Formats: sequence, C-alpha cells, structure tokens
Amino acid sequence: MTVPHPIPPSRIGQLPLDKHGRPIPWFVHIEAGVPDFRVIRRDGIVDAYQFGWCWICGTPRGRHAAFVIGPMCAVNRVSAEPPSHLDCAIYAAQACPFLANPNMVRRERGLVEMGRVEPPGVMIMRNPGVALVWSSKTWAPFKAPDGGALFGIGDPTATRWYAHGRAATRDEVLASIDAGLPTLREAADAEGVGAQLDDELARALELVPR
Repeated sequence: MTVPHPIPPSRIGQLPLDKHGRPIPWFVHIEAGVPDFRVIRRDGIVDAYQFGWCWICGTPRGRHAAFVIGPMCAVNRVSAEPPSHLDCAIYAAQACPFLANPNMVRRERGLVEMGRVEPPGVMIMRNPGVALVWSSKTWAPFKAPDGGALFGIGDPTATRWYAHGRAATRDEVLASIDAGLPTLREAADAEGVGAQLDDELARALELVPR
C-alpha cells in the first residue's frame, strides 16, 4: 500500500526546494545553491540551540520541543541534534526519504573531501528503518566525552513511531532495536556501564507500541 505524501506544515512550506521539489530543511548545508542533506550547515547546532530555532524549519520553536531520533536513542535518551516543532518533526519522520525508506543507505562519497567531522557520541551508521518523534519538556544539552555537544532528551511527554511514512508496528520497532543493540552494548561494555544499559533498554521497551 502506498502511503500518501504528508502535507507539510506552513513553516516547512516556506523553505526552499531541491531539484526534486522537496523542502530543504534549515539545518542542511548548501554549497553553490546545491543542498547536501548529509551535511549540517556551519554553526547549525549552536545557532539552533542558542536562538531557540526549530532544527527543521529554522523559525522560533517556543517552549515545546520534539526530537526526531532512531530507536536506539530511546534507550540512552541522547540526541546529536537539537529539537524541532512537533509538527515539523512529524513531517520529517513521515516524508524524509532516508527515514521513510528503510532500504536507503548513507552515501559517504565526497564527505572526506569536504573535511568531514564525525558527530560526537556513538554514531550507529545504519538506516534504523524506524523513526521516533520524542516530545519532551525536560531536555538539555551536555558536553560529550569527546568534547562535542549532545542533547539529553529527558522524559517523554509523548512518543510517536513511524516506518515507511506511516505508524510503525511493534514488530518493526523491536526489529530495529535488536539490530542496533549490539553496537550500543559494545560501547556500554567498553565504558563499564553494561548493567546501566540493561536498565535503559527495559525503560525504552515500555514505550514500544503495543
């Protein structure tokens, strides 16, 4: 069944479009008029946090915050990206080609030549197949061990799971968690916090759709 393309919020409707007619999120780096969706604009993370801008549309976000994350971020409750408006986050989870299509893979070609900078924390280089919109009132930035900035996403006020542009099933979410867990467990064991990971996993599983 084909899922209809969602109608973008008015703020996203005002963003520039790429050659395929897709909105270019505010955080995307643009070089000579061409967007590279893999690359964050210069100072994007700092500006979005300091000025309270939505990560996706770039307009003032207000007090409510929503993160677009993968299922593993629901385990450690950490995001490498600042929050967005709730409706912008939902649209991204449904419409982003990478998030809505589990078969898409990350393209690495050309990133080294651009002076690639790895994100802080543990980056799981895969398409999780499931996107989670995590609403929170208690999120906060913190300094990562490697010196970068990360965001603790706090306790959720609501969680919305998506796959293929529609609501994700319980089996889809659990399969994604199972696939990503070995990488997270390896990092936790290396840091000596394996038992803590077990507690975090149990807490995250309570949020999986029934």
